[in-house]
Amino acid sequence: MSREIRLVGAIAVRPAILALIPEFEAATGYAVAARWELNPIVKQQIEASVPFDLVVINPNLVADLAAQGKLEVASQVSFGRIAMGVAARAGGQPLDLGSVAAFERTLQAAASIAYANEGTSGSYFIGLLEQLGIANEVRPKLVPTSGGQTAAAVARGEAELAVIPVSSILAAAPDVVLAGRFPSELQSYIDFAVGISTGARDAKAARVLSAFLTSAASDEVLAAKGLERR
Repeated sequence: MSREIRLVGAIAVRPAILALIPEFEAATGYAVAARWELNPIVKQQIEASVPFDLVVINPNLVADLAAQGKLEVASQVSFGRIAMGVAARAGGQPLDLGSVAAFERTLQAAASIAYANEGTSGSYFIGLLEQLGIANEVRPKLVPTSGGQTAAAVARGEAELAVIPVSSILAAAPDVVLAGRFPSELQSYIDFAVGISTGARDAKAARVLSAFLTSAASDEVLAAKGLERR
């Protein structure tokens, strides 16, 4: 059987999973070959029959792929969730994000705001602007970015702020800092689940990796990277 496990996952979970892979490889002797894309792109690739063994993306997408016969139905398991946050350049003035009103003022005062225009987080943010009634004012300031480049846009000075999952902000340190999470009233957690391919080269190996990623022993490492267990 193959000693390499092909993992495909959402960009938002990349920092958390990468922190765990060396321990897994050392403990099991398996090697993990990982690639990362935005959630919808991962689903499209799997639907196009791109080979993989294990996937970590949004639960609804995992369920849909299982219904299509792309994933083992019984393999679906929750991985965790990531909160939405605001990123800023390191060394800047502290931002007030402690209330809905303060959050709105911060967005209104920003010169430019980066967001992932094709990802789950970006879709939520655009809808949130409409919900708050500030879309017309903030929309001209938005800087759409491709997957994995939202925090980097702040680091490069292309945007003053960015709205992305907390895990991606923490991974961009030290040039970028977590200015704060969304206020609790506006917070939207992005959930993730694990699924195993029906065409896995070594389904047993994929199950070993799934069990490792979802075990309580991994909680502390994941929390440090911005991923919370339910």
